[in-house]
Amino acid sequence: MEATALLPIGMGLIVIGAGMGIGRFASAAAESIARQPEAADKISGAINLPLFLLEGVAILAEVFTFLMLIL
Repeated sequence: MEATALLPIGMGLIVIGAGMGIGRFASAAAESIARQPEAADKISGAINLPLFLLEGVAILAEVFTFLMLIL
Protein backbone atom coordinates (compact mmCIF):
# COMPACT_ATOMS: atom_id res chain seq x y z
CA MET A 1 0.00 0.00 0.00
CA GLU A 2 1.31 3.41 -0.92
CA ALA A 3 1.89 6.03 1.75
CA THR A 4 -0.32 8.54 -0.05
CA ALA A 5 -3.27 6.17 0.30
CA LEU A 6 -3.05 6.46 4.09
CA LEU A 7 -2.93 10.26 4.20
CA PRO A 8 -6.71 10.76 3.80
CA ILE A 9 -7.21 8.33 6.68
CA GLY A 10 -4.81 10.42 8.74
CA MET A 11 -6.71 13.57 7.86
CA GLY A 12 -9.94 11.94 8.96
CA LEU A 13 -8.39 10.87 12.25
CA ILE A 14 -7.20 14.43 12.84
CA VAL A 15 -10.74 15.75 12.38
CA ILE A 16 -12.24 13.06 14.59
CA GLY A 17 -9.68 13.68 17.34
CA ALA A 18 -10.15 17.44 17.25
CA GLY A 19 -13.92 17.05 17.29
CA MET A 20 -13.78 14.74 20.28
CA GLY A 21 -11.45 17.08 22.16
CA ILE A 22 -13.54 20.16 21.48
CA GLY A 23 -16.71 18.26 22.39
CA ARG A 24 -15.35 17.08 25.72
CA PHE A 25 -14.02 20.52 26.53
CA ALA A 26 -17.32 22.22 25.67
CA SER A 27 -19.39 19.66 27.57
CA ALA A 28 -17.25 20.16 30.67
CA ALA A 29 -17.72 23.91 30.35
CA ALA A 30 -21.48 23.57 29.92
CA GLU A 31 -21.68 21.28 32.93
CA SER A 32 -19.69 23.66 35.10
CA ILE A 33 -21.83 26.60 33.98
CA ALA A 34 -24.94 24.58 34.85
CA ARG A 35 -23.55 23.95 38.33
CA GLN A 36 -22.47 27.55 38.92
CA PRO A 37 -24.43 29.94 36.70
CA GLU A 38 -22.99 32.98 38.44
CA ALA A 39 -19.51 32.08 37.19
CA ALA A 40 -20.57 31.71 33.55
CA ASP A 41 -18.57 34.74 32.40
CA LYS A 42 -15.36 33.51 34.01
CA ILE A 43 -15.83 29.96 32.75
CA SER A 44 -16.58 30.94 29.16
CA GLY A 45 -13.65 33.37 29.20
CA ALA A 46 -11.30 30.67 30.43
CA ILE A 47 -12.59 28.19 27.84
CA ASN A 48 -12.04 30.34 24.75
CA LEU A 49 -8.24 30.29 24.55
CA PRO A 50 -7.76 26.50 24.90
CA LEU A 51 -10.53 25.87 22.37
CA PHE A 52 -8.90 28.21 19.87
CA LEU A 53 -5.53 26.58 20.44
CA LEU A 54 -6.97 23.10 19.97
CA GLU A 55 -8.67 24.11 16.75
CA GLY A 56 -5.49 25.80 15.53
CA VAL A 57 -3.44 22.67 16.12
CA ALA A 58 -6.00 20.61 14.21
CA ILE A 59 -5.94 23.03 11.27
CA LEU A 60 -2.15 22.99 11.18
CA ALA A 61 -2.13 19.20 11.26
CA GLU A 62 -4.56 19.15 8.34
CA VAL A 63 -2.38 21.56 6.37
CA PHE A 64 0.78 19.56 7.01
CA THR A 65 -0.95 16.32 6.08
CA PHE A 66 -2.28 17.89 2.87
CA LEU A 67 1.20 19.21 2.05
CA MET A 68 2.57 15.68 2.48
CA LEU A 69 -0.04 14.52 -0.01
CA ILE A 70 0.79 17.03 -2.72
CA LEU A 71 4.56 17.27 -2.24
